[in-house]
Amino acid sequence: MRLIDYFERGLKYYPERACLIDADGEYSYREVAMRSHRTANALIAGGLEVEDTVAILSPNGAPAFEAWIGAARAGGVWVGLAALASIDENIYVINDRDAAWLFYHSSFEGEIARIKANCPRLKHVICLDKPGMSHPNFGDFIAAFEAEAPELPDYRDKVISHFTSGGTTGQPKGAMWSNLIWEAWCANVYAHMPIQKLPVHLIASAMSHGAGVFAWPVLAYGGTVVCIPRADPLAVLEAMHKYRVTHSFLPPTVIYMMLAHPKAGDFDFSAMDYFVYGGAPMSADKVKQAIDLFGPCMTQIYGQAECPCTIGILSPADHLEALSAPDKEKRLLSCGRPPVFVKVEMMDDDGNLLAEGEWGEIVVRGTFVSLGYYGDPEASEANRQHGWHHTGDIGYKDADGFVYIVDRKMDMIISGGLNVYPIEIERLIWSHPAVQDCAVIGVPDEKWGEAVKAIVELKSGESVAEAEIIALCKEGLSAYKTPKTVEFWDELPRSGVGKVLKRKVREQFWIGHDRKI
Repeated sequence: MRLIDYFERGLKYYPERACLIDADGEYSYREVAMRSHRTANALIAGGLEVEDTVAILSPNGAPAFEAWIGAARAGGVWVGLAALASIDENIYVINDRDAAWLFYHSSFEGEIARIKANCPRLKHVICLDKPGMSHPNFGDFIAAFEAEAPELPDYRDKVISHFTSGGTTGQPKGAMWSNLIWEAWCANVYAHMPIQKLPVHLIASAMSHGAGVFAWPVLAYGGTVVCIPRADPLAVLEAMHKYRVTHSFLPPTVIYMMLAHPKAGDFDFSAMDYFVYGGAPMSADKVKQAIDLFGPCMTQIYGQAECPCTIGILSPADHLEALSAPDKEKRLLSCGRPPVFVKVEMMDDDGNLLAEGEWGEIVVRGTFVSLGYYGDPEASEANRQHGWHHTGDIGYKDADGFVYIVDRKMDMIISGGLNVYPIEIERLIWSHPAVQDCAVIGVPDEKWGEAVKAIVELKSGESVAEAEIIALCKEGLSAYKTPKTVEFWDELPRSGVGKVLKRKVREQFWIGHDRKI
């Protein structure tokens, strides 16, 4: 199966059904198919070859998803740029993935000149939604081309997506997904989240993340994909009610805000089959509230850019069983069991698989594991020692096969379901003339799961206010990466060779917590 074949199946059986809906309109499978044909033909006429990169910079919306479908039809490699990322972060990704094509939303018009000036391999830039911008409009770009699918050689074994990850260096990497990897991932979804009726999937969190990825399995069943620009709690509640949403993916932080909204009880969520959350577990109290409001649909997933979304699944039935008896409630802190097409174990530093209950690095095998990082064979190989993909997460498996994540081998922070790499923040803080050293860590936070915190050691005789450090970070980073708080210590703990012992810094903030993340 190619990625485009999931859309093709929906088109075959439900050509007049709504495929995409956003604030500007509703578009049938037939309409989207015709535009995707034109898009693919336009890309190919412009020189696109199979496995060439097509970057998309946009808030959630039908044009951005249509561009993705068209790129997939042409065999192009999708790179979803994060709408909330800084311009420098997205420039890095465009260059790192050798993108020659960029589709952008008009809200980013002010950034395009700088992007072009700093991305020498970028040759084609198209505005998705409005005429009169500095670059051709999407509709004008495709208008002259045939609404017939292009004839292409078989590319089922080729790369079709770069899903942006990160690493210990803090620089985002492109985990390469082939069409076959998408097939393996979709098989896991269908096995553990079987379609119960014609689906309606709501994209409210970033399309470039899990919300967009989860749309593709829905398309094969003639599902409707509803896009709203951002995960505003009231807007999500209203959309779920209005469109009879059956599937959605959101981080726990947004779900908490939805539960707390004074109008939450005014809406009907009886159509919901799978309300998927990831990035952090939910407490028993929050799960009970969510089930009371949304019904028995809560579904937790654990995945990575390198292993899409299904290293572990805690199904709706697992949630209900965990709440059925006090001795099972702990399962809510797990990330579920490995799906049927995935093998998950714990491994020590010498490559030995560990017994039930023993802590070790979570390692994974399966067809859905990515092909490695684009342009970075060394990092790819480092993640594949002993024949397994290494997640960097520390965990254990209980007697019933539920996997628990208890710590991280690396220093990444997950705040509100978004990955934060401390080195990016530390580099900025180090640039302050009064700073001797610093350590950025995640600390427990009821709303965000982890809140970003900076521990700063100043040079002798220097004095700096917390607000000044936070302002420095705000200037150079996305808002979600900016430290919520800053503490000043006389001296950071160090190893014998002078390296800051970040684990020692973190320990005191996690005392009394079963999990260390």
